Amino acid sequence: MNPALQALFVIVIGVGGCVGYFYLSNLFLDKVLFPARGPNAGRNINRANMIRPWLFLFPALVLLAAYLAYPVFATAWLSLHGKTGNFVGFANYASMASEPKFWESMRNNMLWLIVVPALSTAFGLLAAQLSDRIRWGSVAKSLIFMPMAISFVGASVIWKLIYDTRPEGQAQIGLLNALWLQFDGGIGSILLLKLLPALFLLSLIAAFAYAGWLVARPLVTAPRRETALVMAGRALGVALVIFLVWELVTWLAGLFTGTMPYGKPQTWLTIPYWNSYFLMIVLVWIQTGFAMVILSAALRGVPEDTVEAAIIDGANPFQIFFQIKVPQIMSTIVVVWTTITIVVLKVFDIVLAMTNGQWETQVLANYMYDKLFRSLDWGVGSASAMVIMLLVTPILIWNVYNARKEMR
Repeated sequence: MNPALQALFVIVIGVGGCVGYFYLSNLFLDKVLFPARGPNAGRNINRANMIRPWLFLFPALVLLAAYLAYPVFATAWLSLHGKTGNFVGFANYASMASEPKFWESMRNNMLWLIVVPALSTAFGLLAAQLSDRIRWGSVAKSLIFMPMAISFVGASVIWKLIYDTRPEGQAQIGLLNALWLQFDGGIGSILLLKLLPALFLLSLIAAFAYAGWLVARPLVTAPRRETALVMAGRALGVALVIFLVWELVTWLAGLFTGTMPYGKPQTWLTIPYWNSYFLMIVLVWIQTGFAMVILSAALRGVPEDTVEAAIIDGANPFQIFFQIKVPQIMSTIVVVWTTITIVVLKVFDIVLAMTNGQWETQVLANYMYDKLFRSLDWGVGSASAMVIMLLVTPILIWNVYNARKEMR
């Protein structure tokens, strides 16, 4: 059959099936199950109206159960069975916990969870604020948002070319190595590779420290006004900020104490610890556009009278931004942060395409893929999938809680 006719046939059958289901279900409900006649007509009408929404939701509930709920239970069942199908209980979880690769994956995932949402949200907020203040802001937003249109694999290929390394003495096609070889340790190297990065790191440290104070201040000034869940969230946020600040301070100290291998091309993706950050840059590059668009809309929704009142009171631009605008869009910042966090928990394509989990860059999704489709160890692979689900679940619950809170 011609593909166009086949598509038309599917559309007709799909739309016709939906219309037929709703028409026939209504007919059955009103004419057969609860007919609006006789001495119980009023009661039947009320019962029909109570059942009707569930009747309409029934197909969606069945599909959700088949495509979402069933795989969860099936995966949990597989995680309790061995390669031959025999029941082994939690042996797969114990086996997984005894593997160094699993703990490497957990460590890297935690690092991704802290760094990528923080940097993506921070850069997105900065881009949203600055692009709204310049004449060609719409063009800048389009350029920043453009990576969102690229697949993760496509972005990985682009950045893998940027990180590409050729043997010493050959022309470097990788942009990063081509730039690196221009430095020889002189005054230019000190200025561009030490002083400017140090200033950048100091500004990030100050920004994160101030953001941490904004998050922690209600815990110090008015803890009784906060619910236990909100206080726990604030405490977690403060802990994340402390980790980020400590990490940045470590980098700052390393700038001035470390020895840089000038004049030699570097295999960036094989350098332990730092290669994970090189991979994170790809996802930050992609997600910054998403954060910018959402936060830009939130910033435009800030009432102008609050900003004008702050200006009249003598507030400078930094005070207006951090003390007037940011607190009013904090709920949007949390939504953006948690959305990017869910994306990070499922990160797979970037690691697979760039390092395949080698050189200590393994993450949970890649570990699960290796167990399921390379080792054919369905038990341990399913156990790792359950770990990913358990990590995602609290974030989903937090999003649902915030959504209901906003509705109220």
